[in-house]
Amino acid sequence: MDLFREARDFPGTLAGRATVLTSAAMARAGVTPEAAEWRADHGGLTRMHRGVYLSGVAEPDLLDRIHAAQAVCSPRTVVGFHSAAALLGFGVVEDDRVHVVVAPDEPFPQQPTIRVHRAALPVTPVVRRGVACTSAARTAIDLARTVPRDLALATLDAALFSRTCTATTLAAEVARHRGLPGYVRAKSLVARADGLSQCTQESQLRLIIHDAGLVSFVPQVEIRHRGVKKYVLDLADVHRRVAAEYDGASHALRVRQDRERHNWLDERGWRMRYFTDIDLYQRPEKIVRDLRIALADRPSPPSRR
Repeated sequence: MDLFREARDFPGTLAGRATVLTSAAMARAGVTPEAAEWRADHGGLTRMHRGVYLSGVAEPDLLDRIHAAQAVCSPRTVVGFHSAAALLGFGVVEDDRVHVVVAPDEPFPQQPTIRVHRAALPVTPVVRRGVACTSAARTAIDLARTVPRDLALATLDAALFSRTCTATTLAAEVARHRGLPGYVRAKSLVARADGLSQCTQESQLRLIIHDAGLVSFVPQVEIRHRGVKKYVLDLADVHRRVAAEYDGASHALRVRQDRERHNWLDERGWRMRYFTDIDLYQRPEKIVRDLRIALADRPSPPSRR
């Protein structure tokens, strides 16, 4: 399943139809705090923060939650990190809180559903869906410095896949973060990032394989038959015809198709190795061992002189 494509398309599904109502505004309209709380308890309003409600929707979407957060934040506050990534089309690291970035001297709200980040670097915001947020490159690097390493690479891959960033803009942005926590890790991952993976697990699988020194495996390898693309392999060493595939839950729905695919590739000399969530998260050493065994009796590609 192409989950990075879903992330890229996600901003287009946001409606932001709710109306933000504050206690002060409702008081001016004659609605007492007690009446507002009664409506919130009985489904007429959705309580978002102290003194801030949403009206008009049963299930607020990300835009609704951002608009509610803006009601308790300084006007100079911008959306960043996980929330900005979702708005920009590469929100592959989930977090239900609204993430905002504030200047070092800026007041910030103490709200459990708002995560406040102090800006270590100046912010030049961009506007997406009417919301001021950190730029795509800034957002990707902020996350790459702070989320777990395997999710950091997935974020960078998704940012490139979304085409809101390029390798050049990521490299330029990470250089600005020199000296900040996570800079060294982010810089090394920017060098590995690509826009070809289609889901977080494919990025994580590539990281495990490359960390083991098996850097000949490249993502999304096309297999052509009589000049026509027939299959695409998640990761493959093309010269030695060994492939590593992430076998997610959705694959179980395509058993017959997958068997035909496996047999066709096997007949043409491909050694296919399939790995699940258990392999990724509980026994990564098995992934490396299985691939080393598959590669053992395959001739190495000719060296270039």
